[in-house]
Amino acid sequence: MSDTIIARCEAKGLRMTGQRRTIARILQQSVDHPDVEELFARASAEDSGISIATVYRTVKLFEEAGILERLEFGDGRARYEDAERDHHDHLIDMQSGEVIEFVDPDIEALQEKIAAKLGYRLKGHRLELYGVPLEKD
Repeated sequence: MSDTIIARCEAKGLRMTGQRRTIARILQQSVDHPDVEELFARASAEDSGISIATVYRTVKLFEEAGILERLEFGDGRARYEDAERDHHDHLIDMQSGEVIEFVDPDIEALQEKIAAKLGYRLKGHRLELYGVPLEKD
């Protein structure tokens, strides 16, 4: 990722208020996949004037501008991550809800191979694996 969420918003001509800048900065610093409620909690800790409605509107604006990617992992919560992050896939722990990011060259090669076998050149994909921890003996 060559620049910040704020810089990409400005490059797209989005008006960046102080509250939008706070939300963008929090998203930029997030190493997890926060939902709107978590973003609101983090943002309001920095700026008590931010409302949850502002967070919802800002997230929607950033998503529509292609700045954020919306992720849904089957738990009823839309989560968000920077759309410009390096490619990775997700493993979702169905017991704890933890989302583990990973990259596996074998999986990447297999997806390319399958697409080619079916007569396609792969332009993108999203892989989400759902699992529970192995029981330890």
